[in-house]
Amino acid sequence: MQLKFHKVLLKKRFPLAISRGVRGDSYNLFLSYEKEGFTGWGEAAPGKNEKATTVEEMQEQLNAFLEEGIESSTTEQLNQRAKEMGVAPCAYAAFDIALWDWKAKKDQLPLHELLQLPRPSIPTSLTLGIIPPEQVKERIRLLLENNSAKALKIKLGSPEGVEADQQMFAQVLESTQKYQLKIRVDANGGWSTQDAIYMMQWLADRGVDYIEQPLEEGQESELQYLYPNRPLPIYIDESCRYAEDVGKWANHIDGVNMKLMKCGGITEALQIIKNAKKQGLKTMIGCMSESSVSIAAAAALSGGIDHIDLDSHYNLAPDPASGAQLIDGITLPDFVPGHGGLLKPEYHA
Repeated sequence: MQLKFHKVLLKKRFPLAISRGVRGDSYNLFLSYEKEGFTGWGEAAPGKNEKATTVEEMQEQLNAFLEEGIESSTTEQLNQRAKEMGVAPCAYAAFDIALWDWKAKKDQLPLHELLQLPRPSIPTSLTLGIIPPEQVKERIRLLLENNSAKALKIKLGSPEGVEADQQMFAQVLESTQKYQLKIRVDANGGWSTQDAIYMMQWLADRGVDYIEQPLEEGQESELQYLYPNRPLPIYIDESCRYAEDVGKWANHIDGVNMKLMKCGGITEALQIIKNAKKQGLKTMIGCMSESSVSIAAAAALSGGIDHIDLDSHYNLAPDPASGAQLIDGITLPDFVPGHGGLLKPEYHA
C-alpha cells in the first residue's frame, strides 16, 4: 500500500459570499491510495466548522490515523476509529473517498453500482452567493451561459437584513425569467426565528422550492416554531453533521443535507441516508470548495437522493481534476470503475 498527498490551490471564478462571510481561493488536499495495481483518489477541503483549517493540519491528522494501521478493518470500523481519534471529518473524507474509489476499481465497477445505487438522475442546483442587486443580472448570465442548468440556489441571510435579501431575490426573479429554473434558498443560519417565519412565507409566495438552514446552528430548538405551519419544506445543513444527528430534529424538519466534507466521507453519508429514510425524511447532498474528485464521489451517491447541490467545481478556474460533468442539468460522474474523479497529472506535486 502506498499513500501520497498533493496540495493544490483551487482558484474560483467568483468568491462565494454567504451569511457567515466570503470564501475565495483555497488549498485542498488530494490523496492517492495505491494497492494491488489500483489507485483510489480522495480529496479534502478544509473548513473551520469541519475542525481543520489548513491542508497541513489535515495531513498531520491523517498521518496520525494511518499510523494506527488500516489493514483488516472495514470501512465502518475505520470511520468509527477516525471519530474516536478526533480526526477532522473534512480530512477523513479524503481517505474514505479514496478507499471507496479503490474498492470499486478493484471490483471493476462504477462506484454507484458497487453501492447498489441508481444512476444520478436529479438536476443539480447552481449556487448564487450573496451579492448586491445591481450585480445579479450579469452574474446570472455568467453562471448560466453555455450550460444546461435547470435549478438555482440563492444564498440569503445577508448581514444587512431581510430587506437586502428581498432586494437581491427580486432581482434574481427578474433576471432568470427566460431560463425556466427551479429556485431554492439557503439562508446558512442567517435569520432570526421571526425573520425566518416572515421570509419563508415571502419566498413561498414567489415560487421557491424549499428553504435550507433558516436558523443558526445551535438554535435548532426554535425549529418547533417554524415547522407546524411552514409554507416551504425545511432542510437542515449545518445542524446535521453525522448520522446520529438525523433523529435529533426529525419532528421539526422535512429533510437533511449531507456533505462529504462535513460528515467524513461516503461511509458516514450512507448511514445518514439510511437514518433519514428511517425517520421519513428527504435527503439532499451538497458540497464545499471541492473539485471534480470529491464531487464525482458525491455524485455517485446522488441517484438515491432527493435534491442535489454538486456544483462547486463549476466555479473553478480551472478545475484541477476531472470526472464530473454537467449533462442535461445533472452532475454526472464518469461511468468508469471507481467514482470517476482524477487529479490531473500536472497537479501531482
